[in-house]
Amino acid sequence: MTEASRRDPGAEIARLIDIMAQLRDPQTGCPWDIEQDFASIAPYTIEEAHEVADAIDRQAWSELPGELGDLLLQVVFHAQMAREAEMFDFADCAAAISDKLVFRHPHVFGDESRDKSAEQQVKDWEAIKAVERAGKAERGALDGVALGLPALTRAVKLQNRAARVGFDWPHAGEVLDKIAEETAELVEARDSLGPEALEEEFGDLLFAMANLARHLKVDPEQALRRANAKFTRRFGAIEAALAATGRRPENSDLAEMDRLWDAAKAAEKAAE
Repeated sequence: MTEASRRDPGAEIARLIDIMAQLRDPQTGCPWDIEQDFASIAPYTIEEAHEVADAIDRQAWSELPGELGDLLLQVVFHAQMAREAEMFDFADCAAAISDKLVFRHPHVFGDESRDKSAEQQVKDWEAIKAVERAGKAERGALDGVALGLPALTRAVKLQNRAARVGFDWPHAGEVLDKIAEETAELVEARDSLGPEALEEEFGDLLFAMANLARHLKVDPEQALRRANAKFTRRFGAIEAALAATGRRPENSDLAEMDRLWDAAKAAEKAAE
């Protein structure tokens, strides 16, 4: 057991809350922290969540406590601003999620049996969430899907909501047909329509691709993150190969860089 794991969680949370309050003190706090509001901090909250996901994706376990701490700070920051405005505080946030977890798991905290299939558990979960949405006056099937989500993630969530009420293709083949249709419309927009129409058709194609990912049970955000990482890795190999000859990419040409890309790809395949 590490020294860190012997720490008192409650004491450390209380210490963090106190530090945040001091940073926000109008007289003695940090000028930058004092100037922030919910809107200015929200982008940092999203960024920190992505950095947690990145550490997990890289299996950088030694970095994960720090990244999770950064994300926790965002919760504490928002809670402190809310406390100053007499809206709510950190305890209200913790109580809200605790209450939600207990309510959503009657088979653990209530009288329901735990002896049920995964499919039945999903149905029960959706029924419970429907009750919660009704309490929030969310009447539409798509109500409550956060606007601030990454666009691909939100697309999948919207499609999942629509699928629950029967608005969905039964098989991935129909989605592939839709992708072909949207691709043709994008080509037409490129050749004959303006930039706004081109953007709209490109968005339609991305939406259809997200739908395909859902049918294939692929997380499109993670798939794209990994594709980005692969591109970064292989382009780095191109730069390294050129640097060995005293050159940079701008001193090369596409044909040479394509050959170096293929070599990097082959090296990766051989190492698998």
